[in-house]
Amino acid sequence: MAHVQRAPARRGSRAQEPDFWELRLYVTGQTPNCVRAFANLKDLCETHLAGKYRIEVIDLLRKPQLARGDQIVAIPTLVRNLPVPVRRIIGNLSDTERVLVGLDLIARKV
Repeated sequence: MAHVQRAPARRGSRAQEPDFWELRLYVTGQTPNCVRAFANLKDLCETHLAGKYRIEVIDLLRKPQLARGDQIVAIPTLVRNLPVPVRRIIGNLSDTERVLVGLDLIARKV
């Protein structure tokens, strides 16, 4: 089995945090799960990234061709483009701790 090594997680030092976060949320219309994902993302960003983020919402019902570029296979999906590396989180983003770990805002608990 291959071993994947990750960079060390940041431990809350404000000096190491990126200046700007570019997030893209893929949805399919106004389904309850997609609406919930946007609301959860907005709350999380206001709490943890206030003034340092941009959310782009892409409705795949209107622009399905955009799914290929970010390799979207499920909806809703959040893609963190900045800071690099790119990260993807699938679901309605209701598990705040999982989302924070997935975005690399907090370290994974061992």
